[in-house]
Parts: sequence; structure tokens; C-alpha cells
Amino acid sequence: MPFDFRRFDIYRKVPKDLTQPTFTGAIISVCCCLFILFLFLSELTGFIATEIVWKGGCIGKRNPLILGGVNELYVDDPDKDSGGKIEVNLNISLPNLHCELIGLDIQDEMGRHEVGHIDNSMKIPLNNGDGCRFEGQFSINKVPGNFHVSTHSATAQPQNPDMTHIIHKLSFGDKLQVQNIHGAFNALEGADKLSSNPLASHDYILKIVPTVYEEMNGKQRYSYQYTVANKEYVAYSHTGRIIPAIWFRYDLSPITVKYTERRQPLYRFITTICAIIGGTFTVAGILDSCIFTASEAWKKIQLGKMQ
Repeated sequence: MPFDFRRFDIYRKVPKDLTQPTFTGAIISVCCCLFILFLFLSELTGFIATEIVWKGGCIGKRNPLILGGVNELYVDDPDKDSGGKIEVNLNISLPNLHCELIGLDIQDEMGRHEVGHIDNSMKIPLNNGDGCRFEGQFSINKVPGNFHVSTHSATAQPQNPDMTHIIHKLSFGDKLQVQNIHGAFNALEGADKLSSNPLASHDYILKIVPTVYEEMNGKQRYSYQYTVANKEYVAYSHTGRIIPAIWFRYDLSPITVKYTERRQPLYRFITTICAIIGGTFTVAGILDSCIFTASEAWKKIQLGKMQ
């Protein structure tokens, strides 16, 4: 007797003459297909969409520590190729101070002390020359320090300097144009000090948080968020004169934030679709069987065949 390979068939077929279509079964089948289609489209949307996850960690020597499978604490410098520099973008308007009086000074704990920084900067006159808008791009070292807008670099100090101002932009590092990320990358945007004391100095104390954004192709972009606190005071020089300034004092946080783009793996998507189809048909089959059995039992009761 020849070997019949069909013995391995675990999906044995029921002859059509032994099956019976019902109206209830047709309704359940249609609803079942619509339900499967809805879940399939929902899972497909989630599979196509890009998910952004974040991790918090420490900068310095690498030392992984997993907390609940979500946060990863590690000691690492995220932007090792920067040469220890952070790019700064500053855009500020001083509507009551002439452009020739305004300068940018930079100093830090590494000994840098630069008065009247002019590289990659631009001054735009405002209010018919009575005011000025200062725009500058410069780099700072990754150590505590400050940069400030003042009249320190002017050849002659004004009698009544007016440091009222509006900050349009202060950002660090690369610009991240990602809609799903809401962070303090430009926390001082719109800071309005026009109603403050014209002779007052302003201290903005910044805590800079390194931020890494990793795309799905592995490319990384380095930016910096920051928190800010500010105070306003009148400062006198050793000669008794008031020389106000707008100070931005910064320090780097030991915490780094990492955003990673990722997409659901294909095998997980296939597994989910199989679970949806199999589970839906199984539940629908149980429901249809219960309804059909109850219906047959009721018919027998009506015919008096069940005691």
C-alpha cells in the first residue's frame, strides 16, 4: 500500500454537504471581517509610524545601569568630536541702545576672556538708529562660564545706558526640527524686559542639558536644552558708575537626554496580525456555535422533543 502524504494534513476539510449556512453566522462573519480590518489598519498605522523614545543618562565614563528597562544611566560625552565646544546662537534686541555701544564678552573657567567678540555677529539698527538688534553665532567651552552683552567694549561709556531688551533666541548646538519633541531648546525665547529698570543688570543663570537625537539610520545630532533662572539688580563699578550688562551664566548638567527614532519590528507586526486574525475567528466561532446550539435547543423545546 503506497504511503499517503495527506495523513499529515492537520487542517482536514469538512465536505460542503455536511455544512449548513445560517443568517446569524453570516452576520457574525461580516462583523468579524470588519473588526479584523479595523485592527489591521490600526496596527499598520502603528507599524509605519516612527516612534521616539528617550533615555536619561550621565555624561562621562560609560557605566550602564538599567532601571525598569526604561532609563539608562551611563557616563559618556555624547559629542566627542566637538573639540570640547558648544555652538551658541544669540538674537537679542536692545531698542534704546546704539549699535556702536553694544558688544559681546565671553569668559570661562579655562581662562578665556574675550571682550568685544565680533566673529559671525551682526548688528541691525532699530528705531532710526536709537536701538540695536544683535545677532551672533559663537562657540563656548564645555566648562562653567558666562557671556554677556554690555557696553564694556565701547571706546566711550554712555552716560545713561539702557539695558532693557527682548530675547528672540538663545539656543545651543544643532537645531532639532522634530515635531514630537517638546523641550526647552529655546527657553528664553520672548523674554521681555522692556519695562524693567534701564540701569539694571540682568543675570540669566542657565543649566545646560546635553541632548542627543538619533535617527533610524544611525545619524546623531547634538543639541542642548537648558533651564533658566534670572535676577535683576543695579551694579556699581569701582569708580561708582553704573555699568549695566545682560549676563548669561552657564554650567553643564551631568545629565544627558537621548531621543531615538525606532519602528516596530516586522516580526512583531506579523505576530500581532496573526493573533488578531486567529483570535477573532476563534472567538467568533465560539459565539456562532453557542448561538446555533441555543437556537437548535429552542426549536426542539418548541416541538416538544426535549423533556
